Amino acid sequence: MSISPFPAAPRRSLDPLELYASAIDTSDYVARVAPVVRRLAPEIGELLDVGAGGGQLGAALQDRGRGWSAIEPSPTMRARLQRLHSPPRIVPLGWEAADVAPGAHDTVLAATMPALFERPEIFLARCRAWARRTVVWVVPAHQGPRGLCFAGCLPSKWHGEDETPGIDIVLRGLSEATRPQAIAFTDWTFSGVVKDLGVLSAYLADRLGWHETDERRRELADHLAAQARPDAAGVRLNIPRKSAVLVWGIT
Repeated sequence: MSISPFPAAPRRSLDPLELYASAIDTSDYVARVAPVVRRLAPEIGELLDVGAGGGQLGAALQDRGRGWSAIEPSPTMRARLQRLHSPPRIVPLGWEAADVAPGAHDTVLAATMPALFERPEIFLARCRAWARRTVVWVVPAHQGPRGLCFAGCLPSKWHGEDETPGIDIVLRGLSEATRPQAIAFTDWTFSGVVKDLGVLSAYLADRLGWHETDERRRELADHLAAQARPDAAGVRLNIPRKSAVLVWGIT
């Protein structure tokens, strides 16, 4: 019987969407991004948040007294949305299947979701059909990984992700005729509070496909520990980020 030379890593299932949403809760993302959106699109009105996730940005942007809706396929994220102080009307489907009336919302918002990178032209046409006045996208503009949550804490030799800024991918996928009418940038910090760094380390190593005896597991744990800072709820990992706010007016 072979015995692993490593101590048993803590094992607990982590939902990647909840992991990201929890980090957005403890980051300055909304505080940095929402004012830029408001400056470029001062009249939000009836809001549709596509791929809303935890709904932090949509909740900050919605005009009080005006309705807002969220398209969100994840049950975990829908539960988060329902716990908001002013929850949206939830469409429990992905953007392709969502049955939303054309022109039923003044502003359509989409932030950091796969369709922005995978099918930007088609997704933009759908957003414009839903909007009466404005379409707003929030896109990663930093050079670094965009897939695995907390991969920004790791060297590229480990995560192996494409580090092309998301804004470059989005603009490359749009024609000259569909380029946004306004673009603005803002810096923010992805600041995740982790209760158990061992659990996060094991999760990342598992997602990277490393065997339980892989030497890199210990290196990864040490690498995270060196970056972690004490926090009342555990430890905090900070990753500098930049986002681009893209705006289209509907005429």
